[in-house]
Amino acid sequence: MAIRRLPPLRAIEAFVRIVRLGSARAAADELGLSPSALSRRVAALEDFIGKRLFTRQHQAMKLTDDGTAFYEAVSPKFDELAAAVEGQIEDSKVMRLHLGILPLFGSQRLFPRLPELRKQHPRLHIDFDTSPHLEQRVGDTLDAAIILAKKPDPAFHAVRLDHNRVYAFTSRALAEEIGQNPDAAALSRQTFLIHTELPASFTAWKKALGMENLEPAAIDHYDSGQLILEAAANGLGIAIMHDDHFNRSHDTRLAKLFDVEVESPYSYWFICRPHALEVRAVRIFHDWLVKAAL
Repeated sequence: MAIRRLPPLRAIEAFVRIVRLGSARAAADELGLSPSALSRRVAALEDFIGKRLFTRQHQAMKLTDDGTAFYEAVSPKFDELAAAVEGQIEDSKVMRLHLGILPLFGSQRLFPRLPELRKQHPRLHIDFDTSPHLEQRVGDTLDAAIILAKKPDPAFHAVRLDHNRVYAFTSRALAEEIGQNPDAAALSRQTFLIHTELPASFTAWKKALGMENLEPAAIDHYDSGQLILEAAANGLGIAIMHDDHFNRSHDTRLAKLFDVEVESPYSYWFICRPHALEVRAVRIFHDWLVKAAL
């Protein structure tokens, strides 16, 4: 039986990732390619099948009808092929990933979803490190890390995992005492609870309220998001944290202060050295994390 010719697997991978990530730039970053190299792979696939898969306008790539039909036909088979290859690998040794992570991201977002990863890749095991200065240790004692940062060092391969808003919240009793309307005099008598590595969040929040010069009674610094949540719930001060931290805590003891929209200068990022993506454990976790959209 004659073997049918197939397009290059890397070209199909590039196509699938552009569609799933919704951005050619994001796909290029994830694959460790330049935009021009990614475009060449897509062009090779289009030449092979004889159809235009994307329309190109400026920096944007939009699926054509043929592209949509091709994706719907190929995407499930691509995933099946990846799973089949994974299942046939003879190496039965445990794959180990040394991952730096912030505890609150781990408990609120990663661990509830980790059973999915374990089911897909039972040989992948993760050593977790919650020590400080994660970014500085990636490529040394850590294979990769999930960090909170404005923007990681450009030397890293980095994938932005979210966008956040800044919330101020405290215990229900203290929130009732402070009231629903921002008052500089009342706020100046309060203690604020700030993460040591996220000082710009408080600056952004004060600016949004038009209180750049606000000087509270005290600012208590924490290196643990979980402890900030607990301190706020017990009325020890006003926490300045991300909306996601507040919402995922499901802590009925907490109440948000004021109806104000404040964009956070910080996001969660996955980072690793570009060459680390060639390590199977890193690549598996990276690909799963991006697709899982925690």
